[in-house]
Amino acid sequence: MKQFDSAGVEIAYLDTGSGSGAGDGTEKPPVLLIHGFASNVETNWGGTGWVDFLRKAGYRVVAFDNRGHGHSQKLHELTDYGAPLMAEDAKRLLDHLGIKRAHVIGYSMGARIAAFLALAHPERVDHVVFGGLGINMVRGMAGTGPIARALEAESINDVTNPTARTFRAFAEQTKSDLKALAACIRSARAPISAEMAASISAPVLVAVGETDVIGGSADELAKLIPGARAITMPGKDHNRAVGDRTFKAEVLAFFEGGKSLESSAALGAK
Repeated sequence: MKQFDSAGVEIAYLDTGSGSGAGDGTEKPPVLLIHGFASNVETNWGGTGWVDFLRKAGYRVVAFDNRGHGHSQKLHELTDYGAPLMAEDAKRLLDHLGIKRAHVIGYSMGARIAAFLALAHPERVDHVVFGGLGINMVRGMAGTGPIARALEAESINDVTNPTARTFRAFAEQTKSDLKALAACIRSARAPISAEMAASISAPVLVAVGETDVIGGSADELAKLIPGARAITMPGKDHNRAVGDRTFKAEVLAFFEGGKSLESSAALGAK
C-alpha cells in the first residue's frame, strides 16, 4: 500500500482498477471504501471480495486504512480521533489523488465517517452507501466503555463481557494496535441528528444484516433521508453481511441507476 500525509498523519491507501476516473463526469466515478472499527482495507474490502468485484465492474477503487488502523499511523490520544476528523482524511485522500467526486461505501464506523464526508463536502460525494449501520447512526451505540476496557486489558482472558470480548478477539485477529483502538473508541462521538441525516444531499443506500444488533434497522434510517433506499441481508449478522453477494449486487444497481433487486423481487411476487 502507498502512503500520503493527511495534515501530519500518515495514511496508507490502495488505488487500483482499470478505470482512471477522476470523478469529473467523463467516465464512471471512482469508488472510495471506508472500513469499520478494528478492521483494515484487506479484512473489510479485500478478503470479502469487494475490491475485485468493483474492479471487474469497471471501477477505479480507492480504499484506505483509517488512522490508528492497519498500516496507517497509530495515534494514542483521544483528540486524534472522531468521525468528522477521519472524514477529513478521506477528503484529503481524494485531493491527493486528484479525484473530484466519488461513490463512497462505508461499513459500520466507516458509514459514520462517510456520513460526515457527505455532510461536510457534498460536492465530493456522488452516491453514498451506509453498510452495517442503520438507525443506530442517529441513536448511537451503547456500551463502548466495556469495549475500550477490553482492548486495554492485559489479556483477552480477563475480558468477561461477551460483546467486548468479540471486539478484542477481532482486534487481535487483525493484529491491531490495541492502545490506538481504545483511544479511537473512547474519542468523542460527534452526534448525527435526524435533521443532519435528512440533509444529506447525495443519493443514499442503507444496507444492514437482518440479525445485526450493532447497526440497527436499515429501514428506520432510510426513512429519515429523502429518497434513500434500504436493503436487509437475510440471515446475516454484522460481520457476515459485509461480503454478502446480494449487498454487492444492490450496490452496483444503486450506482448504475438500476432498480433495487429487493424491489424487483417484490414486484415479481405480486
